[in-house]
Amino acid sequence: MQYVRIQNISDPLFASMHRLMQEVFPPEEVLDFDLWKEPLEDPGIRVFVAVVNGEVVGATEYRYYTDLNVAMTDFTIIGREGLGIGRFLARERQKDLMNLAKENGKELYGMFAEIYDPYRVQEHAFGGIKPMDPFVRREVLSHLGYKRIDFPYVHPSWQNDGEAVAGLDLCFMPTNEDQQELEASLVKTFLTRYYAVLPQKPKAWHDMVEDLAGRETLALRLI
Repeated sequence: MQYVRIQNISDPLFASMHRLMQEVFPPEEVLDFDLWKEPLEDPGIRVFVAVVNGEVVGATEYRYYTDLNVAMTDFTIIGREGLGIGRFLARERQKDLMNLAKENGKELYGMFAEIYDPYRVQEHAFGGIKPMDPFVRREVLSHLGYKRIDFPYVHPSWQNDGEAVAGLDLCFMPTNEDQQELEASLVKTFLTRYYAVLPQKPKAWHDMVEDLAGRETLALRLI
């Protein structure tokens, strides 16, 4: 299995990856094909696919924020069962991030991820791929060390229509497994930067960010 970075919209592997995203994720979670041009060319956004015999069988997108010393896992797709794709992607991503932090003269502080709450969102079939089932994914990410950040979370729709998307938790995987809380200012700064690309944000999102500004710390809960 190969871990291949995609940096251009014209890369044939990207077309395969985008089709896979449309099969797996709900429409509001998938950025339109043409809108991927700038993100793919952004050196700070890292999009990798797992390739077996020329076929894209999985993908992950993530980014590392040098000044914050944190990462964000945008998504992970497992397109086939029985190949160990999830473990492969998680291992390769972690190695890459650790190297980026080392080049920055630091040890990675931790990594954010949005995780579906299957008890609130049950209609997503995720293409019928069982490893992508919200119950399975949540358990796997818990085993990896992710913890739920304890605050009411919504995010703007990636369709940029100003709608609020609920049914997810913002989670954090601290490098220090014993860490029990996170700075609210870090969460606010991260979310403000991460969603700067979407000009149409719902009132619920702005209210959430304003609430974060009035807090000092947020508890990290088991998921």
